[in-house]
Order: sequence, then C-alpha cells, then structure tokens
Amino acid sequence: MINSPKIWFSILVILFAIGGYFLLAHSDNSERFSNSPKKITEALVETIADSVTGPVGLTPKKENNIPPPEPPLPEGTDRFVVTLADDNEQIAQKLADAGFITDASVFVNILEKSKTAVLSGAYKLSQEMTPTQISQVLHGKPYMKWVFIKEGLRKEEIATILSNALGWSAKDKSAWLTAGEAKGPEYVEGVYYPDTYLIPVDEEPAVIAGRLISKFNEKFAPYLPMFTAKNINWARALTLASIVQREAANNADMPLVAGILWNRLNQNMALGVDATLQYARGDTGAGFWAPITLADKEIDSPFNTYKYKGLPPHPISNPGISAIEAVLNPTATDCLYYLHDRDRVTHCATTYEEHQANIQKYLVEES
Repeated sequence: MINSPKIWFSILVILFAIGGYFLLAHSDNSERFSNSPKKITEALVETIADSVTGPVGLTPKKENNIPPPEPPLPEGTDRFVVTLADDNEQIAQKLADAGFITDASVFVNILEKSKTAVLSGAYKLSQEMTPTQISQVLHGKPYMKWVFIKEGLRKEEIATILSNALGWSAKDKSAWLTAGEAKGPEYVEGVYYPDTYLIPVDEEPAVIAGRLISKFNEKFAPYLPMFTAKNINWARALTLASIVQREAANNADMPLVAGILWNRLNQNMALGVDATLQYARGDTGAGFWAPITLADKEIDSPFNTYKYKGLPPHPISNPGISAIEAVLNPTATDCLYYLHDRDRVTHCATTYEEHQANIQKYLVEES
C-alpha cells in the first residue's frame, strides 16, 4: 500500500500526462488545414518548424543604434549636404540659408563657370570661406556619398554597389561579405535594409554593415509583435518575405504571391519558385537572377525549392516593408500556382491543369 503523499502526487502527474498525450494524438486536426491565412500560418509553424534548418532567432530590436554618420568635425567646420535632386540654384539657396554665402544668385554664376557639376554628397565647409573657396570644395570630392540600396538584392550585389560608390578595394569588398557572417548565421542575408544612405567614404565595411542592420532593426521591430500574435516565427517570415520580394511583379502583386506560397507550405507542397533556385545557382555571368534552365532544377541545394520542401535555410534577398506586410497579411486565395505574363500581369490557378493552361495561353501562345 502506498502511503507517501509525494508518491501519490507523482502518480497523478504521470496519469495526467498520459491522458493529455492520448487526447492530442487522437484529436481532429482538420481545422489546421483550412485556407484562411491565419490557419495557414498556424499550420506552417506546427508542421514545418522542425523540418526547416537555419537560424530561428533573428529578432529586430526596437532601438535606433545606427552608427553616427561621421566623426566630429573640426571646430569651425560644418557639414553641407547636396542631395541627389539639388541643382545649382537649390545648392546656392541652401548655402545662403545656412549662412555660408550672402547672395545666392551671385553664387549660381560662380558655380556655372565650372566645367564640372557638383556631385551629390556631404562636404566640409567653414563660415570663414569665400564663395570662390566654397565653390572649389563643392567641385572636389565629397567626404560622404549617397548610396541607394534597393529591395531584392543579395549581399554580393550590395557589396558591388557599395564598392562602386565608395571606391573599395578587393579586401574591403571581402570584409563586407563576411561582416554579417561574423555576427552569426542569421545575418548572412536579408538583414541589409533597402534605403538611401549617406555614408562616409572611409567608413569600414563592417561599420556600414552595422548601419544597414540597425536600420533593419528600426524599421522591422514594429512588425515583430504582429507576427508573434499570429504565431509566425520571425526568421521564417523574413525568409518568405525575401522570396516574395523576388517573385512578385510589383508591390501590389505581393499579397497574392504570399497567399499562394503560404498555401503551398500549408499543403506540404514544394514551393517550386525560381528565385530560390537562382540564389542556389549564383552568378552565371549574366547576373545572379538570370532565368533558370531545366538543368538548374537538378542542383542539389537546400535552396532548390523544386527538389526540397519547406523554406530554404535563410533569406535570399533583402525584402522591403511591402513584402513583410504581404507575408503578414496575405491574400486569401485557393490558388496554388501562379505565373507572370509578358506584361508582368499575374495569373493564378487552383490546379496544376489550370496552371498548364495558363502557361499555354499567356506564355507559349504570346511568344
């Protein structure tokens, strides 16, 4: 006979655990596979959470820790910024407003005497400079340059943009490509926020990487609780958004593409998207995103979503806000297939047969 209360308590705990197991094991799971976006995302997390390799902990933080744009300037020196849209009249007026010159119209004449245009960027000026000296500085090289990073780029493409703008050496470019990896595998791709940056020409590549990642944290942190509320893992949401960014014809197209990809994941279908295969293949000499071939579909890579189900290990590009929002709020649809015609109009289908008919109608017959 068992008299110890502790032993009885242990037995009760075990019985409750066994009962809970059988209750879950024999419960009806049919609702998990409805076509509503909420059910889709819940089912995705439950069914593929353990099957997708790669980082799961990338979390945007609510902080604005972007590195300072420049070291402190010498006393008596100020930064003067020329935007990408400024013409001579606008430059002269901004100089007058800042107190560097007294007569904007006279300074326009000085600028127009030069054979070269003023480059956009930031310059070091002093209130003690004469208009002629200011013109000489502005017709030199800016110490900070504007760099535009668009959506849907992989890190090698961003490295080329930065290298061309800032005059990097091969060593600098290599440092950029490894900067994110040093932070961890979750920083390999997708965390360099697309935006226009004013960057010091002598800034270290690792610092620039931190600048773009910090902007990523700033912009995407508000979305984290929204994904959490829908039980969507952030790292996987970012990966799917990077695919949507590459696959959609435009921002308006993104919610539909996201809805279709959620459906495929929910039904345990291979994503079968060209963009992930292009990422696996790399640069062909015609760029990273050249059309795929039949031979490409045989590439043995976890990024080959024709061959392997689920999401790839990490993002394939840097998504923008529209792609993130599309993954969070996809279009409710029964479609499982889509294509873009010659005019980049999207046509979706619920069955493979319908999809083949769309291929014949919009791609073969129009070619």
